[in-house]
Amino acid sequence: MNTNKSAVSKSTEYSKEIPLVQIRNLKKYFQVGNQVLQAVDGLDLDIYRGETVGLVGESGCGKSTAGRTILRLYEPTEGEVTFEGANVYKQSTSQLKQMRKQMQMIFQDPYASLNPRMTVEHIIGEPLDIHRIVSGKQRREKIVELLELVGLNGEHANRFAHEFSGGQRQRIGIARALALQPKFIVCDEPISALDVSIQAQVVNLLKDLQSKMGLTYLFIAHDLSMVKYISDRVLVMYLGNMVELAESDTLYREPLHPYTQALLSAVPIPDPEIERNRERIVLQGDVPSPINPPSGCVFRTRCAHAKEQCAKEKPVWKEVKPDHFTACHLYN
Repeated sequence: MNTNKSAVSKSTEYSKEIPLVQIRNLKKYFQVGNQVLQAVDGLDLDIYRGETVGLVGESGCGKSTAGRTILRLYEPTEGEVTFEGANVYKQSTSQLKQMRKQMQMIFQDPYASLNPRMTVEHIIGEPLDIHRIVSGKQRREKIVELLELVGLNGEHANRFAHEFSGGQRQRIGIARALALQPKFIVCDEPISALDVSIQAQVVNLLKDLQSKMGLTYLFIAHDLSMVKYISDRVLVMYLGNMVELAESDTLYREPLHPYTQALLSAVPIPDPEIERNRERIVLQGDVPSPINPPSGCVFRTRCAHAKEQCAKEKPVWKEVKPDHFTACHLYN
């Protein structure tokens, strides 16, 4: 059964015939001394051409690790990822180099992700040089074109990263990611380090670029309001595990999993009357360590609905309603 069907995108209509990216039982564990940290523990997801899938969860839930492992910046512990039918983890070095032109990443920290010793021209031009796309006058023209595409101008090419604001630096990072004309981009919390006033500008830029260039995004974030705005579907993770997946409007209107319900109860509502009277779900305790996760359902130690079965059995990932999936014993 296909567990990742989706509805029509809010921005453009995307193809849901054949997934652009298929992720199956993806696991990424890290050795920490004599122990094993289970950062991502079984990710299954189809991402369709032209859509945006939001990936949300608390800090430390494995979102960024999942994004980096999908692109093979981290080698997986188990599982597979296919891009346009080709297994990313079975590519040779030369094959992976060619595949990387189609799969790019926008990093979280615009201050740390740009080399302070390079000019903007060098930063954006580096992918063009590595893959020998253009050179000479054409290279400069391409860099100016990319800068203008993200709302900057050609004069910025000769400056260094420290001369720009956080929002401008992130635009440079986006231009670098677009240099090779990719089809799929992992956006790893691209707005979390920015001022609130700038966040909306960057998200709107990403939506505009998606419409112009037919891009496909995995948008990792913890700002649930922004995730709803940009995403077609949203996947919720907790302690390295998938807990819920649905079309964006459906998930926010009718969350099924207790963890999703708690997350959404913390999202501010602009109506003062509703905000004042609504019930907040406050989770008890801290997030368990991924080195020693709880048995059965990993969320059970903080769940108000936990029962004996939750400690004994890991809940099955299933379609509870049309195109709405969750892993919870309340629905088994």
